[in-house]
Amino acid sequence: MCKKILLTGFEPFLQYTINPTMEIVEGLADSVIGDHRIVSSVLSVDFQQAGKQLLRQIETTKPDVIVSLGLAGGRYKITPERIAINVNDGPKDNQGYQAENEVIDQGGADGLFTTLPINQMVKQLKEQGLPAEISNTAGTYLCNHVMYQGLHYAKSHHLNLPAGFIHIPASHQLAIEHGNLPSWSQADLTRAVTICLQTLSEV
Repeated sequence: MCKKILLTGFEPFLQYTINPTMEIVEGLADSVIGDHRIVSSVLSVDFQQAGKQLLRQIETTKPDVIVSLGLAGGRYKITPERIAINVNDGPKDNQGYQAENEVIDQGGADGLFTTLPINQMVKQLKEQGLPAEISNTAGTYLCNHVMYQGLHYAKSHHLNLPAGFIHIPASHQLAIEHGNLPSWSQADLTRAVTICLQTLSEV
């Protein structure tokens, strides 16, 4: 019986009318990569709902691994994140709410390190000719929020549940709309995420 990866992406947000993570997550739904089956979920760009949606998915699907994806418009490499911090901040979310220096969890750690094999992911991506590096900041917007929520859940429930976050560049379609963004083809973005997920069966 396959293990399960809960793979999440986000809906479009801010000035981005499409979100390539949404297409990746929907495209990989129910596929088998290595010895894992993909359970997909698209999260709201909403500080009040995104974390709750993630936790509901964890409790419903009982995954063996959590991998969340986010768009980092302006980055030109695949960047697995090293750490999430206990802060909500940034622009307005899709509901018009603007978080300012808020604590995600009052009893939570200031920061939580990923428990995904990010060094191996970067190594495999580079060996396949895809630009990649570890990122040391997931920001303070919804990407960081979701990463923190997943790691905090695993830690507070004493679960051996690897969890973390991968930022991806814009797709070509998104770059065409904006005119000044580094971009990858959607196919290469999906390929890169697939390589990252494959490493979960190899470590």
